[in-house]
Amino acid sequence: GLRGAGGGGQQPFTNVNDIFERFGDIFGAAAGGGGFEDLFGGGRSRRGPQRGRPGSDLRIKLPLTLEEIAGGIERNVKVRKFVDCDTCDGTGSPDGDAGFATCSTCQGAGEVQRVSRSVFGQFVSVQPCPACQGEGRTLQAPCPTCSGEGRERGEETITIHVPPGVLEGNFLTLRGAGNAGIRGGTSGDLRVEIEEKAHEHFTREGLDVALDVYLSLPDAALGTEVDVPTLIGTSRVTVDPGVQSGKTLRMRGRGLPELGGSRHGDQLVRLHVWTPQNLTDEQAATLDAMRDEPAFQPNPKAANGGRARSFFSKVRNAFTAQA
Repeated sequence: GLRGAGGGGQQPFTNVNDIFERFGDIFGAAAGGGGFEDLFGGGRSRRGPQRGRPGSDLRIKLPLTLEEIAGGIERNVKVRKFVDCDTCDGTGSPDGDAGFATCSTCQGAGEVQRVSRSVFGQFVSVQPCPACQGEGRTLQAPCPTCSGEGRERGEETITIHVPPGVLEGNFLTLRGAGNAGIRGGTSGDLRVEIEEKAHEHFTREGLDVALDVYLSLPDAALGTEVDVPTLIGTSRVTVDPGVQSGKTLRMRGRGLPELGGSRHGDQLVRLHVWTPQNLTDEQAATLDAMRDEPAFQPNPKAANGGRARSFFSKVRNAFTAQA
């Protein structure tokens, strides 16, 4: 096939490079003027030498209370990591650029070409120079403090801005706040994972927060006012007379904000009636005297406005209505 295209006065093709050369005007335009060599790695790379080597990323956990999550917070955190060397300003040599020499292997290009041959012709691959690791230069006068790395172990205080409404397991990424690179390479990133602290009073239910409040038997029967904690202070809640254990009061807008949104959760106050224990003889006698009073008899229907029905009665009524 390579030798069968010699018609029309043209010289026959002897290898694949002849084809590339013959049609270079066509494919060179299609490839932006670079021709087949650029398309298949035959030309010089435009990457050029890279200054140093990049630093690695870091990951830390940031514990927050529900109050901090509700309002957002700015936290200063000390992070142990690689930082730029003060002696050489992160270059790796106290003499700066004068402490380096052009790499003799790649002549400063930062890369070398490897040529392989096959029946289809020769193919060229470009790789970072193994002698200088792609930097295009070699260190001649290393810094005595960092041994030429341009970085050393240290500590840095980093300010983290946490928006309101974050969730357990959310990540905040701080670009360039990770480990410093080697000899002026770019720094890695710092990934901050949000960790929610267990709260003394509240449990989180999405954007809502729930709180358990225990009432004495007289307070539940007669009604009362209770001071309850919230995420922004204390608020007073009115409990109606005759409230039943398990009743939930909803405080609108007292929960957590939606991350990046406009919605706000509620605070749920779950009421529990505390049954007295370890009564004295006199207290026991007082309660015993009221044992048979009608007001002390359980009446779930009355407690729910006459709407309480058993499961079986609901099913029976549903079938009756269909008939």
